[in-house]
Parts: sequence; C-alpha cells; structure tokens
Amino acid sequence: MKINQRKAGVILSYLGEIVKIVVNLAYTPIMLRLLGQSEYGLYQLVYSVVSYLSLLSLGFGSSYLRFYSRYRAENDEDGIAKLNGMFMMIFCVISLICIFSGVIMIKNIRSIFGTGLTDAEYSTAKILMGLLIINLAITFPNSVFNCSITAHEKFLFQKLLILLQNLFSPFLTLPLLILGYGSIGMVSVTTVLTLTLLLTNAFYCFKKLRISFCFHGFKIGLLKEMWFFTFFVFLNQIIDQINWSVDKFLLGRLAGTSAVAVYGVGGQINTMYQSFSTSISNVFVPKVNRIVAETNDNNELTKLFTKVGRIQFMVIALILSGFLFFGRAFVSIWAGDGYDTSYSVALLLIVPVTIPLIQNLGIEIQRAKNMHKARSVIYMIIAIANVFISIPLIKIMGPAGAALGTAISLIVGNIFFMNWYYQKRIGLDVIYFWKQIFSFIPALIAPCIVGILLMKYVNITGVVKLGLYAVVYAIVYELSMYFLGMNDDEKALVVGPIKKIIHK
Repeated sequence: MKINQRKAGVILSYLGEIVKIVVNLAYTPIMLRLLGQSEYGLYQLVYSVVSYLSLLSLGFGSSYLRFYSRYRAENDEDGIAKLNGMFMMIFCVISLICIFSGVIMIKNIRSIFGTGLTDAEYSTAKILMGLLIINLAITFPNSVFNCSITAHEKFLFQKLLILLQNLFSPFLTLPLLILGYGSIGMVSVTTVLTLTLLLTNAFYCFKKLRISFCFHGFKIGLLKEMWFFTFFVFLNQIIDQINWSVDKFLLGRLAGTSAVAVYGVGGQINTMYQSFSTSISNVFVPKVNRIVAETNDNNELTKLFTKVGRIQFMVIALILSGFLFFGRAFVSIWAGDGYDTSYSVALLLIVPVTIPLIQNLGIEIQRAKNMHKARSVIYMIIAIANVFISIPLIKIMGPAGAALGTAISLIVGNIFFMNWYYQKRIGLDVIYFWKQIFSFIPALIAPCIVGILLMKYVNITGVVKLGLYAVVYAIVYELSMYFLGMNDDEKALVVGPIKKIIHK
C-alpha cells in the first residue's frame, strides 16, 4: 500500500506542477487586465511584506518527520502524542504572535510602505494585509496536520488536495474579479480555501489516521534538540525571503506599485521556471541519503550529481533558450501593455538561477553529509548584501535594477562559492560535472540558429503564431539534443517509454 501511495504521490506531484503552470498561464493575463497594473502591484507589495511573518515558524515544521520517525521506530505511541501536542502548542502560539504582529503592522502601515502609495491604496492595503495575516495564521496549525499526513505517507490524499486547491482558486476568484471586488476578493478566496484545507486535513487526521494529542509531560531537552536541528533551515528561510521578496518591498518604497507589478510578472515567470527543475531532483533525494549512509562514496555521488544535472539542463535549457528568443513576444501577449520591462526582469532572474537549478541535488548531498551550515551562513551574508546593492540599482534602473541586484547575489553565492565548496569541501568532482554539461554545446547550435532567424525575420503578433513557432523551435531543439547531446543512457530514457507504448 505504501508503494502505491508513493507512486500516486509522485504522479500527482508532477500533475500538480503542470496544472499550476497551465492555470497560471491562462489565469494571470485575465487577472492582470481585471485588476490593472497598479492594484496588482499593490497586491504583490502587501503579499511580499506579510510573507515575512512566515519566518515565525522558525523552521520547526521540517523537524517533525525526523522526531516522528524516531518515536515510530520505538513504537512509542505516547511519545508521538506528546510530539503532536508540542507541535500544536508551538504553532498555535506562533499563530497568535502572527496575528499580534499583523495588528502592529496594520497600525504602522504608512511607516512600512513610506510615501510610495496613495490614500486609496493605503486603505486597500490595510484590508489586504488583514486578510493575508489571517490566512497565514491559519497555515501554522494546519502544518501539524499536514506533517502528520506526510509522516503516515498518505501522499494520494495530500497531493490531491493541493491539486484541487490549484484548480479551484482561479475558478472561484474570477467571478469576484469580474464583479469588481479586485484584489480584496482574490485574497478572500485564498483565505477561505486555506481554512477549508485546515478543516479537511484535521478531519482526515482525526477520523482516518486516528492521531492523538497529549498536551503535558513535554521534554525540554527534545525542544532544544529540535531547535538545533531546525536553526539552519530557519536561516535558509530568511535567505529565501530576502532574495525573493525584498525586491518588491524596496520597489514599493522607492518606485511605486506599478514597478512592483512589472517585477511581479517577471518573478512569476522565474517561479514557474524553477519548478521544472526541482520536480526532477526531488525523486533522487532518497538515493542520495542511502549512498551517504552506506558508503559515502564521492565518486558515486559525483556520477549521480552529474546524471541528474544533465537531465535538468536538457529540460530547462529548452525553456531558457526558448524564452530568450520568444520571451519578449510572450510577455507582451501574456501580460499585456505596460509590462515590457518584465522580460528583462525575468531574464536577469532565470539566467543566473539556471546553474544552481542544475546543481540543486548538491543541496541534498550537503544535508545528507551534514555539511550544509557553511552554505547557510555565506548565503545569509550575500542576501544582506543583495539589499544594499539593489537600492541604488532600483533608483537607476527601476524593476530591472532590483532583478540585477538579485542576479549579482546569485552569481556570487550560488555559482562561484557553491562550485568551490562542492569541489573543495563536499568532495564532488565539479570539473567533471562541467565537462559533461559543456558537451551539450554542439547540440545547442542548430536550435540557436533557428531561434535567431525566427527573431530576425518573423513578426510574432498573436498566441497562434507564438505557439506554432515555439513548437517548431522545440522540435529542432529535441532532435538536435537527441542526436548530438544525449548519451546512450539518456536516449534510453526517451526511447524506453515509447517502445513500451508501441508494444502495448
């Protein structure tokens, strides 16, 4: 049964990513036109500020599985009940702190956003902030039920809920947007769905999983151990918030909501781009931990690191190169007028993030070796530097300046430092890795020539033309990659499923 749950979970994970991307591609342009650039920018700005309150979780959610597994191995049901009780109390307290902090933020909203908003925007921002704070406060106790479902490996139920949430959100939001409720209606739907998710998860945990809670007899030593384990996870959460949210906040203060909207569209493209890579590497995480636990063989880890990196490169290089050639037309058609700079923002974000994306299995190797602390500390320093770099760049270049500041921090930390760290400290053969990646260069020549010719001689004016030329480019890319880039094992990954289908 567990095997079926895992397979169903994997399938639904991939399906969920595809649905999320398709929904975003279809829903976002409608939402942008119904909201308008200014209100969309306001929503992005308020969301980026409220998201900092998610740091109140302190990374505790990541430690539940570790300690649950310990008690499960000892068949200690009382220990599991106390663990559930401890986590629920921690997250309920965090939820109350979140609400209290949110009230303070609302009262001081003009100090937070400075002079970048109009009086009407401040009124809307207060309501948005209140709803988003309630939404976030609900997610904290829900994380206990969600972690419990994961611990019981009920992936089918869990991933199905996420899939349904991604489907229902736009269908419930669009009528409210059409009726003129704007960003407030949009956030109201999100809050209702979050509450529904909490109630559904709670019902499933109590009725199906029969989980129990014990709210006394806690061990202080266990709480200390949990904190030491989660501290560097918490540090990584801070880094992510700085790198991916601070730009919107700075733009809101220095350039206004329209600039935030332009950046937000580019940032959304970056988010979709990253999802194509992480969904591949996650499948190999158990294998990494097994290798480290059994042999800690760096040669074997390097081969796996390179194998996954090559697969990731083939997938995201198609998207990156395609966006380079067709991205300007895509942004113009997808987002509409006033978002031309979003193309530059997206490129400045996705080009430097490409290298850490094809190397993201290395993060799991670091954690398996318990050597992830240095990465967290260095990234924290670089993320703070990102803030100081972005401020003058925003004044000079606007949204593109904010993206350039983030790009510089990504290049210094994720590319230069991490490749040195993998080679000198982790023990991976990075030189071998890059030789294997550079072997794809001959396969990229033909699609690049096609892309340049299409850019130069073709005027892409609509969705049909854009889709047609994108398909032509993808076919040229895939054929060139198959015959000039892939090794025998990679060709087998492509041909194998096709042969099975033909045989059946």
